Amino acid sequence: MADNKKELERNELHRAIWALADEMRGAVDGWDFKQYVLGMLFYRYISENITNYINATEAKGFDYAKLSDKEAKQAKDDLVKEKGFFILPSQLFCNVLDKADKDENLNETLESVFKGIEASAKGTPSEPDLDGLFDDFDVNSTKLGKTVADKCKMLRKLMHGIADMKLGDYKDNTIDAFGDAYEYLMAMYASNAGKSGGEFFTPQEVSELLVRIITIGKKYLNKAYDPAVGSASLLLKFRKVLGKDGVRKGFFGQEKNLTTYNLARINMFLHDVNYNKFSIAHGDTLTDPQHWDDEPFDGIVSNPPYSIKWDGDDNPLLINDPRFAPAGVLAPKSKADLAFVMHILSWLSTDGTAAVVCFPGIMYRGGSEKKIRQYLVDNNYVDAIIQMPDNLFFGTSIATCIMVLKKSKKDNKILFVDASKECVKVTNANKLSDENIENIINRLVERKNKKYEAKLVSIDEVAEQDFNLSVSTYVEQKDTREKVDIDQLNKDIEDIVKRENELRKAIDKIIADLRR
Repeated sequence: MADNKKELERNELHRAIWALADEMRGAVDGWDFKQYVLGMLFYRYISENITNYINATEAKGFDYAKLSDKEAKQAKDDLVKEKGFFILPSQLFCNVLDKADKDENLNETLESVFKGIEASAKGTPSEPDLDGLFDDFDVNSTKLGKTVADKCKMLRKLMHGIADMKLGDYKDNTIDAFGDAYEYLMAMYASNAGKSGGEFFTPQEVSELLVRIITIGKKYLNKAYDPAVGSASLLLKFRKVLGKDGVRKGFFGQEKNLTTYNLARINMFLHDVNYNKFSIAHGDTLTDPQHWDDEPFDGIVSNPPYSIKWDGDDNPLLINDPRFAPAGVLAPKSKADLAFVMHILSWLSTDGTAAVVCFPGIMYRGGSEKKIRQYLVDNNYVDAIIQMPDNLFFGTSIATCIMVLKKSKKDNKILFVDASKECVKVTNANKLSDENIENIINRLVERKNKKYEAKLVSIDEVAEQDFNLSVSTYVEQKDTREKVDIDQLNKDIEDIVKRENELRKAIDKIIADLRR
């Protein structure tokens, strides 16, 4: 039933986005359209969010949207202190929409609203969380039209389209509405735009699996972290799995891409995470990490970009960096994958768990990558390696792996899990069902051998295999070829030969008769 409800909600959202895309087709490039949809979606959400929050504290029948700006300003300081931002009644999405059809300067109206929302946090603790949030929503861009009238016409279509989306209470949805919209828009437009964006989004089912791995046997976490946070949908999955208050001290993440960094902060607000419960930083995690004062973290999830270039040994400071120094070697300059793993391990708490999506090559390649694997194995930090199905991620068909890291293991063994068949086919892609996720979690909980599915291997045996961490090295593959009965095959061949001889004799007789 849960899967059915998810699909119904997802289909409803996709239909609404597609209808809006169709309405605006030919006017706004798909890649830019994505930013406008998500920006307007966010504007609608925070308008409804602050309205619902205020109305819940007032007498029944009170409606903040109908209050005058003058009356509303009296509560500004308290609201900014509590919510991190403030919106005047006249600036609310519903009120701007009511006048939009007759507003000949709707672009200026929206620009004023967005600047007002960001300015409401100036000089307060929430300022860094609001600053520049609407930067990617350029209401004066020529992409919306050449004239002011054209721009306003397009903005009206956008507002009406977002207003018509039946999103209900975001927190009650079984899907991550914002994250799903982001993924769907990526899938719709990234390939056509010739831009790579798949590394910024982890499919929600994979996100759930990663978070479920982290939370095995746990009812709450103190701090959750993602060093390549993307749009933060993966990090926010902790709220779905553990509940609203399941992460007690907040969410932490860092993102290098400025646009995606803005999306991550928007996503936090969209999920009703208060400004004082998250810290999303902008910058390169590997060379300029922003959360030294917040680590260690007891739950780390990440889907870092695959095999990107980084400074590596070109930067003499990195080999002495406390995150990388223990391995005695740096990840290759052309492949930063294990640099992310080392960073994650360094910032993992003693009793914490990390689950990292990895490119398969790092499990078997030689050179410095092998030396880093040796460090991880010798120190007993690798808890499990899970081989995932191919075609799970947008933008790549590669079958990825999940590396599970722990600093306080109860044994000196690594569990290898072959989950390559744990998926369901959806059009041209594979997805994880609830049952698939449950099966994988069960393998991790049981932590024992299961033919063709799981193998518990001592770290000494892994050392004997030259520190190869590929699942296929340890888990026997099931032979799916058709079994052949040799005796029966020989009998069949004998029968065929006998029949063939009989046919030859019959043909020879016919030819002899014809020659008479």
